[in-house]
Amino acid sequence: MSAAYATFGLAPATRAGAVLADGGYQVHRDFVDFVVDGRPLLFQLSDLDAVSPLASDVPPAIFTEQVRALLLEAEPPLPDGRFVLYGCPECEDLACGAVTAVIERDGEDYVWRDFVWQTDEHADPERNGYPGIGPFRFHGPGYRAALTALRDGCGAPRRRVLLIGARVAVLARLAAALRTIGIGTDITQDASAVPAEELRGYGAVAFGRAVGEAERAAVLAAFERAGVEIAVVDGLAPIVPLLVAQIEQALDHGPRPRRLLTALAAAGDAADVEVSAPCRVRITAYRLDRLRRTHGHEVFDGTLEPGRHRVALVPRAVKGEAYLVARTASGVLAAPVTGGKRS
Repeated sequence: MSAAYATFGLAPATRAGAVLADGGYQVHRDFVDFVVDGRPLLFQLSDLDAVSPLASDVPPAIFTEQVRALLLEAEPPLPDGRFVLYGCPECEDLACGAVTAVIERDGEDYVWRDFVWQTDEHADPERNGYPGIGPFRFHGPGYRAALTALRDGCGAPRRRVLLIGARVAVLARLAAALRTIGIGTDITQDASAVPAEELRGYGAVAFGRAVGEAERAAVLAAFERAGVEIAVVDGLAPIVPLLVAQIEQALDHGPRPRRLLTALAAAGDAADVEVSAPCRVRITAYRLDRLRRTHGHEVFDGTLEPGRHRVALVPRAVKGEAYLVARTASGVLAAPVTGGKRS
């Protein structure tokens, strides 16, 4: 076992929800990720669609027990001293697969070792291990301080989104979609009468394109009076999956250097996308035709290495007023397509 120390930290992270083209959906999850040697541990393992047990939507008592387990103040949930570090974002079934590791004390230090992908009660490190990952030795005082502060703070706050716009039908469909994937949503035209304590529960406010400057300024002033630093979403177009992606992007509170998907831009028949670690990226184009009908086309689905990449776009997919949504397992970005041919 290596005697070298690794740094341990915690950072907010998001598993972005989505409204899928086939009518299905994936749930939005806010959680706290483990940061080892300055990088999210989830990025170091592989391109996983997974969340840590430190999720904001679990009851406070269960959240506290998860922290106690990582501090070795509770019994490991799996044989051989194994603890779940990442699991299925849709359910708690081990059969879906989970990343587990042995956590143990060595004097004052904490050691995480023998990382595996596990689908039943017993792990098989030789067959399903993660070569080259760990063991990690953490200084005990810093490790305990980070987790104790998280426990005392009761984790990440639950967030809601305030929707403001003139197109009631679009707002209703958007609110339904957001609630389906687990994001609390309210619709209003006047935030001045909303109590400050309620405004503090919102993580973002989304404005439709028809909202005037005076109305917008009044809403933002209400948040300012309540002492809320609010994320602002300016809706690109009345396309529900696109608006969901914009809101998911705004709710991602992770520091930009620790995000998997870091940049997206599109012009003409090409898109530029940047990622910070090897991962699967899916890019969908949405466009409005002359009758204001929505069309969606998947234009890319593949694994990209770290860095910036250029992706060719099918001209018919971005004809007219068009937008792109890029997704990884943990994040989403939306951007307009500029310089394309008008329909």
